Amino acid sequence: MDKLFAARLQAARARPYLATALFALHTVESWRVPTMGVDRYWRCYVSPAFVARTPVEQLAGVWVHEVSHLLRDHHGRSDRVARQRGLNGPGDRLRMNIAADCEINDDVYGDGLARPKGAVYPSTLGLPTGELMEDYLRQFGLGPSTQSLAWLDCGSGADGLARDWELGPEGADGLSDQEQDAVRFRVAQGINGRPGKASKGWKRWAEEAFHPPQPWRELLGAAVRSATSGHGAGEDYSYGRPARRSAGLPGVVLPSLRRRPPQVSVVIDTSGSVSDAELGSALLEVAAISRAVGGRRDLVTVLACDAATRVVHPLCSAEGIPLVGGGGTDLRTGFARALRSHPRPDAIVVLTDGQTPWPAAQPACRTVVGLFPRRRRSRSYHEDGPDHVPDGPPAWARVVEIG
Repeated sequence: MDKLFAARLQAARARPYLATALFALHTVESWRVPTMGVDRYWRCYVSPAFVARTPVEQLAGVWVHEVSHLLRDHHGRSDRVARQRGLNGPGDRLRMNIAADCEINDDVYGDGLARPKGAVYPSTLGLPTGELMEDYLRQFGLGPSTQSLAWLDCGSGADGLARDWELGPEGADGLSDQEQDAVRFRVAQGINGRPGKASKGWKRWAEEAFHPPQPWRELLGAAVRSATSGHGAGEDYSYGRPARRSAGLPGVVLPSLRRRPPQVSVVIDTSGSVSDAELGSALLEVAAISRAVGGRRDLVTVLACDAATRVVHPLCSAEGIPLVGGGGTDLRTGFARALRSHPRPDAIVVLTDGQTPWPAAQPACRTVVGLFPRRRRSRSYHEDGPDHVPDGPPAWARVVEIG
């Protein structure tokens, strides 16, 4: 334990902004865990044999790696991916563990923190750096390239699957959801307070951690699922998964209907009444929309619109989208441009303060409106003024206020 805690102290010195999280972990000695692993309740299970054979410098890197799984909510994200894509087996969870390791390891080491032996990097699988777990998960499968990684087991804190060597929800010394959020908030404060000390991946995480969770993201997910289950969404037949009707026809294999991936168009209000802070919030929401459609950035297009629609941007990264505008507002041009795009969107998401005319007729796809809040003022304010609060969006749109 002395060697293990010395390594944790070294990790805190190398990454001081992670100190709150490192010391929030409760250590549990276990001979059943292969190396070190964490559960979703912030317990860290440690193999004495692994500690004995590993240098202190590398143990410090393992400490940072394991706490990174918890800070980045890999267990919650893995559960969501499992529900969306039907990935429930141990092999699928191993892939999630590997993908989560790739997200962490591409920029966490160096600058005073040694790389642990056997760490998995995106380059190990021939993948690009700087992507999220959900992105990596789509780009590789289990096979010869991952055979040497079968030993990998970072616990339920990495992939959401409970292990038999974990204490579970009834065990002692676990953190509640509120305590976990408090730790993440303190770490994000430390990163934003001294941004020059953190890597690009941690800066991105801290920025999104400070951004309050929006309930409208769940509405978007429901709208997209509804759009893709509607008439005309299943276009192609595939033998990748035989149809259930094949069971009634012995010796005959029938193809199943393959649904095409949903397309989402995001229309961002860039008129003069929308502040820079709200535009920054809109870019964060664009990144969340990408995650809502399973991390497929190629399924999301972004349109900047004031009184006219600018260039339609495919989503590569939210930070690289120019939001040009500053004039009046007429989002009807944004709707028209989105509906003319190919392929046609299954859902349109509009991020606006609501000070705009709306289409007279309901678009031929699901529509979700994220409203930037406007405090209601006296009726003496002119409708062209920045403090004017217009009537709400049409009844055919799903509306929720963005904090």
